[in-house]
Amino acid sequence: MKRLYLLLAIALVFSGAMSAPAASAGRPLKMIAFMSDFDQKDDAVAICKAVMDGLAPNVRILDITHAVEPYDIAEAARFLAGTSPYLPNDAILLVVVDPGVGSTRKAIIAKSRRGQFFVLPDNGLLTLIQDRDGLAGAREITNTAWMIGEKRSSTFHGRDIFSPAAARLARGDDWTLAGPALDVARLVRLDLKPARLDAAGASAEAIGTDGSYGNLILNLTGETFAELGYVRGDAVPVEIDGKRYAFPLVSTFSDVPVGKELFYIDSRGRLALGINQANFADVYMTGKGAKLFIPRKAPAKP
Repeated sequence: MKRLYLLLAIALVFSGAMSAPAASAGRPLKMIAFMSDFDQKDDAVAICKAVMDGLAPNVRILDITHAVEPYDIAEAARFLAGTSPYLPNDAILLVVVDPGVGSTRKAIIAKSRRGQFFVLPDNGLLTLIQDRDGLAGAREITNTAWMIGEKRSSTFHGRDIFSPAAARLARGDDWTLAGPALDVARLVRLDLKPARLDAAGASAEAIGTDGSYGNLILNLTGETFAELGYVRGDAVPVEIDGKRYAFPLVSTFSDVPVGKELFYIDSRGRLALGINQANFADVYMTGKGAKLFIPRKAPAKP
């Protein structure tokens, strides 16, 4: 049955591709970077790729990840902001993390000031991109010619709306034809709270773990953490969900023995907690959402 659905999807988009505007023929295809929370246990990712390839044959599709925690818009926003700087300025970024699928939430295309296009639901996924790169404009996808057809499902807009729109952008179609312009200042935003710094120290939160390694990633940037006064080699005191510990601040995992804890600045510039060759989250039975407090470094005694 799944194979039948996949063949039907290919047939539908192939018929759409045959009626593609002549103006798009012969243009070099732009890269599509694809992220979702679909996982790869079924055919959802393959169907979306088949839709895109049907409209933009041989398009290059880069998988960012399909293992976003289900419904976790904030995690997807973080991955999106982490990946986009390494993609071409004309890349198409397709994100389907859409707990509001079928509701009144808008399906949109947004263009950053860098020139990248983002095809995704208007649910806050663009928050970090908007803050860092700025948005040059946005459109709601309402033109049915930019979708898979009139018979759209209410639960699989990744196939029916977002993938066809991404493919049309990749082949060079005019994005203003997708639908009406939107005010970028009115797009949905996530309420992402940074760490709080005061006279006593920094109150932070674990915003995620580092893949399967279990390192705690904090909402505390390296620059803000530096204001607490610690330097490499210091034992940094910390409360994690009310329990007190102290771990060394080092540059990398091999700076401590195997099985030992460490503070470090991760590759995205955030403070993180890990264990050399072990899983911090598992060992300390903690994870995303953990509350941490790091006091300011005490002044040296005379």
